[in-house]
Amino acid sequence: MIDNNNDKKASTLLAHLGSTPYLYDGAVNMPAYRASTFVLETYEEFLNCFEAPFRYGRESTPTSVAFENAIATLDNAAGSIVTSSGLAAINSTILSFVSAGDHILLPDNIYGFSRDFCTRTLSRLNVEIEYYDPMIGHEIEQKVKDNTKLIYLEAPGSLTYEVQDIDAFVQVAKKHNLITVIDNSWATPLNMQPLSLGIDISIMSATKYISGHSDMMLGVISCNEKTLNTVRDTIRQLGNCAGSEELYLGLRGLRTLDVRLERHRESGLELAKWLSTHYAVKKVLHPALPESLGHENWKKYFTNCSGVFAVVLKETDQSKITNMLNNMQIFKMGFSWGGYESLLFPEQLNPARITKPWDGDGFLMRIHAGLEDIDDLKKDLADGLERLNE
Repeated sequence: MIDNNNDKKASTLLAHLGSTPYLYDGAVNMPAYRASTFVLETYEEFLNCFEAPFRYGRESTPTSVAFENAIATLDNAAGSIVTSSGLAAINSTILSFVSAGDHILLPDNIYGFSRDFCTRTLSRLNVEIEYYDPMIGHEIEQKVKDNTKLIYLEAPGSLTYEVQDIDAFVQVAKKHNLITVIDNSWATPLNMQPLSLGIDISIMSATKYISGHSDMMLGVISCNEKTLNTVRDTIRQLGNCAGSEELYLGLRGLRTLDVRLERHRESGLELAKWLSTHYAVKKVLHPALPESLGHENWKKYFTNCSGVFAVVLKETDQSKITNMLNNMQIFKMGFSWGGYESLLFPEQLNPARITKPWDGDGFLMRIHAGLEDIDDLKKDLADGLERLNE
């Protein structure tokens, strides 16, 4: 059962949400229900199967319900729905509200694979896609059409970390009766609660900070009352579901989310400030730094930051970049973030982007600060940056 009137602090909630020990012989961890079939005792129950708490493992299990209710409580949501990945959560949510002939507005810094889904798949289904400058603010109203259905936000944005003026988009959306959706993977509900700001749907890749151990794939969608049933129905029709082990690991990750996130935040912010003074760095893209685009919006809507940000290196020579990256001792190259390990992601912006946060040349590199010692992380980066001179 979702308890959105809980007055306990986040750290206390994280330690106990989804845990009902006395239902499971005193076990403090919710069991991983490896179940496809739930049997019904009588024919009368079968005829009324939609009233049964569980019918089929694809739709729900005690483990999935425990995880969903925990996230819904943290998000102050009417309900949450788990999916097989963060990408599945994003794409399924958008698909829940669009039909052929509809128009949707997407930020230019949206996650790349969701951009592909919208540009290639939704466009093929005759959904009109329009990308906007994430810093457009109230001017987004000029892009609203009679057939506009949805405004998607990502704050901070993928790779470039601009923070949008969330309230401006909410005001325009409410005026025109549009659905608003935001990706909140970077902040998690501990650092921002989008639904409390008027957003209709908040999405997280639980693969990342919720898990914290880089060992599972999971997405979660938190909805307000008006959107919950529509999204849940779409997820059910698509047959999208999370595995029992992933749900168990998601609940496990919640227990230490606050203490891990604090370490990620401290290390990430210290690295960002240090790198902003390094001679090899052209620009640091971190919402908590005053020079970052949308910093004032970050102060307005977020209670804190996480450990993921980006830098733009002055050096662009491929051989020098290769020498730097191939010889890192702690930082490894990887496509995700949010785990215990520090990662570098040397991905350059898609040429299709219309908005760039810097002028001229530069080499973009995303940094995820893991749980290692901060001095060791600094040394590894310092040594790597020195190799750019070799």
